[in-house]
Amino acid sequence: MRVKDFFQLEDKDYWLKKIGESDWTAGKYLCEILSKNQFNELYGKTSKVFLLIEGKDLISFCTYSEKDEIDDTSMTPWIGFVYTFPAFRGKRRIGKLIEHIYLLAKSEQHEFLYISTDQRGLYEKLGFRYFTTMKTRQNEDTLVYRMSIEKLD
Repeated sequence: MRVKDFFQLEDKDYWLKKIGESDWTAGKYLCEILSKNQFNELYGKTSKVFLLIEGKDLISFCTYSEKDEIDDTSMTPWIGFVYTFPAFRGKRRIGKLIEHIYLLAKSEQHEFLYISTDQRGLYEKLGFRYFTTMKTRQNEDTLVYRMSIEKLD
């Protein structure tokens, strides 16, 4: 299994199609904004989409972004669009992507890594702690979790 940056891939159309095969509305939305080249406009110019792949199989994907569905821009960076395909669930595969992003956030000297979700008990297993409940851009409640990042020496 390898973690790949979507924007660095030569065969983006293939992987875009794979993202679009997810059975999740948000995954389909991610596919749409990537295909229209709107991702960085909406989520920040340095934001990335990471894929966990094995051969030609897309196992998981998620984003590492400056912004998410919360308007508070003082909180950054965010992990978003976290998805694992059903055939690969239950083996903590998404943990490989989150570990990759954690190391990237650490190298960029961030203090925290944030995630917005309606899931309780899922991200705590990966090192996140409940931080607060906030309103999304759609004025819906969302749970915000954060993970502390160790400082580089």
